[in-house]
Amino acid sequence: MKKLIILGIRGIPARHGGFETFAEKLSLYLVKQGWQVTVYCQESGTGSISTSEWNGIQRIHIPIANAGVAGTIFFDWKATVHALGKSGLFLTLGYNTAVFNLLQRIKGQTNVINMDGIEWKREKWGVFAKTWFWLNERAGCWFGNHLVADHPMIKDHLATRVSRSKITMIPYGGDCVANSTAATLDRYKLEPQGFSVIIARPEPENSFLQIVTAFSSKPRDHKLVVLGNFSPDKNKYHKQVMDAAGDEVIFPGAIYEAEVVQALRYFSRFYIHGHRVGGTNPSLVEALGAGCSVIAHNNHFNRWVAGDAAVYFNDEHDCAVLFDKYLRSDHSCLIATMRKESTRRFYEKFTWENILSQYEKLLIQWYPKERSK
Repeated sequence: MKKLIILGIRGIPARHGGFETFAEKLSLYLVKQGWQVTVYCQESGTGSISTSEWNGIQRIHIPIANAGVAGTIFFDWKATVHALGKSGLFLTLGYNTAVFNLLQRIKGQTNVINMDGIEWKREKWGVFAKTWFWLNERAGCWFGNHLVADHPMIKDHLATRVSRSKITMIPYGGDCVANSTAATLDRYKLEPQGFSVIIARPEPENSFLQIVTAFSSKPRDHKLVVLGNFSPDKNKYHKQVMDAAGDEVIFPGAIYEAEVVQALRYFSRFYIHGHRVGGTNPSLVEALGAGCSVIAHNNHFNRWVAGDAAVYFNDEHDCAVLFDKYLRSDHSCLIATMRKESTRRFYEKFTWENILSQYEKLLIQWYPKERSK
């Protein structure tokens, strides 16, 4: 039986973000294919390491007393050290603490690393954090036996560090949302097609301020729903975004109910995607899976994912022009065409079945030969 050990995430079932969702999907898929899968999980508190089983997946729980970034780094360290006693193939999701993976290289363990986006370019980080991420990106390239890039541009970027032959491009996957329940919108007093939606972390590189300011520059007879954890009393940027918002902008906070988020995508006029840094963004893939028409920031990352399913803006002015043009009801035929293109692109590139089968092929290719029996 082949064994896979997953490092680099907070744990499963998914409660935090894209990598956790991917790890859950991959783990369940591989168990059905006859693999033995182990996932390291970060827990709050103190005490000894424990194990449990969830849907046939072995979970190793490591309690961490520290909160925030320090706690995550400490968890990654403890998980890496503990994993030195394991056999099989290792999959590390993200390179944020890739310096620790030197231990696995010394031990002779085979480790495939998904290199995620270009974390050190994010505006929210200070000099120390950017330096840390830059160094760990290099460490991941050096210490990983093989690398996964989730976007062709990420592969191009990594190829400036290592040989292209060391990198495989596999994008992120998503679920198809073929229908939803309009009554779900009632709690927010929304009507189908009467609103557009942003679903992202409220950070500068995701263009929240530009989008909200552009939308609020004039009355729209339309709502803009902005999902995300906002703390205007603690975060200057969050306050700027909320201060720029007009009366037609709604901030419901972060929503973790999948059926609600799916309904907000499915019934929106547009999904607004302002990400400027990164590779294949999970939220954009999920928007395609819901058949959304998209307004997106104009960069190579977004254009490769959304293609003709989106119209693109470069700055606040461009974004306002797109709102002026496409929020009018006389563009319903164009929006319907964009929605069809979203669905076509999703089934062409981003279904989970497609993505997970690509991963299994790669993992089989890199499975340690002496442990494959």
